[in-house]
Amino acid sequence: MRVAMMTREYPPEVYGGAGVHVTELTEQLRRLIEVDVHCMGAPRETAIVHAPDPALLGANPALTTLSAELRMAHAADGADVVHSHTWYTGLAGHLAAELYDVPHVLTAHSLEPRRPWKAEQLGGGYRISSWSERNAVRYADAVIAVSDGMRLDVLDAYPFLDPARVHVVRNGIDTAVWHPGPAVPGRESVVERIGLDTDRPVVVFVGRITRQKGVGHLIAAAHHFDPAIQLVLCAGAPDTPEIAAETERAVAELQSVRDGVHWVREMLPTEAVRELLSAATVFVCPSVYEPLGIVNLEAMACETAVVASDVGGIPEVVRDGVTGRLVHYDAFDPQAYERALAAAIDEVAGDPVRAAEWGRAGRDRAISEFSWAQIARQTVTVYEHVIAGR
Repeated sequence: MRVAMMTREYPPEVYGGAGVHVTELTEQLRRLIEVDVHCMGAPRETAIVHAPDPALLGANPALTTLSAELRMAHAADGADVVHSHTWYTGLAGHLAAELYDVPHVLTAHSLEPRRPWKAEQLGGGYRISSWSERNAVRYADAVIAVSDGMRLDVLDAYPFLDPARVHVVRNGIDTAVWHPGPAVPGRESVVERIGLDTDRPVVVFVGRITRQKGVGHLIAAAHHFDPAIQLVLCAGAPDTPEIAAETERAVAELQSVRDGVHWVREMLPTEAVRELLSAATVFVCPSVYEPLGIVNLEAMACETAVVASDVGGIPEVVRDGVTGRLVHYDAFDPQAYERALAAAIDEVAGDPVRAAEWGRAGRDRAISEFSWAQIARQTVTVYEHVIAGR
């Protein structure tokens, strides 16, 4: 079986959960079948890269993306299955399936109707991305949802979709890469570089500066933290200049009233993030929308207790009272959510023995239920199902 894997992100250009998913899934799939990776961005030897039409230089990013997708669809000739990830490649998957009469499998990592704040970032391009996603979902032979919660979201957002075409294959984690422990000997310690006091509780956030990740709620909640708590914000890549400025102001205000607030703006290498997660007493995920949340699995694999919103697929990863705490998110009462988030973080950070116990339970769960090898086998089963359907 030969699969054309279509993605915007692929190493070394990975900035979100979808990119991590494609990278890890592809590595495991190649032990079972043939996989050609089609991606966008800088040239690289590990994938077939498709650039936008140069005649569209300076055009709305949604248009340049569509032009790269036309090239991607053209290059997929010879595949037995095309597999697209996110709206960035949904049109390529749809067109390739029509051109070459092969099945199209689409993995839904997130849904445009559930992210209306993207209109801030994309303008009219958001309407194009929404159309592209809706079209790809409508005609895909199978839609893979990364959680049970995401499956319900897909069927709610796109009620025309036959439920039999929606399969659940969760995200995974490489527990050999993500594991507890200090910095590798001989490498700079990020914990030392940013000046963390290891005798005080440490709360860590890792994510992009976007409405979806709820960083604004976390900063507001931090005003209510126990004074002993240190907060590390590994937060960069703001969606818009407006949200970047908003975050700047919020962090500056927080730093003016409490110490121990560290903002790491650059994208850290995996090993540095792993060291930070291992050093944390608590990892916090204040997302307002999250189909699954690979970052929670990364923290759990590092034996760190997690405090997270009870949205999307997060409750399928974080078990309340077992691997951490879930906090109810109410979009109509953000202040109540922020106070509850602060209270949950104080509770877990204030009991390091229990936090460590929850951290160990989290790693056990990551190992037993979220291996990429298992996820690759489940994905091949979906491929076989759609090929048989044709």
